[in-house]
Amino acid sequence: MKIKYVHTNIIAKDWKRVSLFYQKVFGCQPIPPQRDLRGGWLDKLTGIQNAHITGEHLALPGYDGNYPTLEIFSYNSMMTDNPKTVNGVGLAHLAFEVDDVAAVLQRIKQEGGGQLGELIKTEYPNYVTATFVYAKDIEGNIIELQSWEKEKI
Repeated sequence: MKIKYVHTNIIAKDWKRVSLFYQKVFGCQPIPPQRDLRGGWLDKLTGIQNAHITGEHLALPGYDGNYPTLEIFSYNSMMTDNPKTVNGVGLAHLAFEVDDVAAVLQRIKQEGGGQLGELIKTEYPNYVTATFVYAKDIEGNIIELQSWEKEKI
């Protein structure tokens, strides 16, 4: 049995703005074509009458060739009362390993995102220091930034 992780989907109020945010902050690259999906098959799949989805897939950084993607979509009709919290049931956050957590957090803020909680450093076994922070994209989706440093001994 073959199993392969394919993508994570974000439903955005404005898929183009959210897609540009991830491109600018994390270097994600659009994978053509842009999607414009509708029809009976989509209504059956989603259980939503007259569903219409627009958006695109983004190649995630750090992969060569065949990689998982971040799928940014908008529906013609959306439920917007979905509070995003770090301890909410369901998918909680996307995580990116970065060289400089503070610098990427600053880019997130410059592009209209925000910070959730404090930037922290903590010691792990074997002389490893981890740096973490939770941030939010421009529509409030939670992003974890992490960096791992092995102490030179």
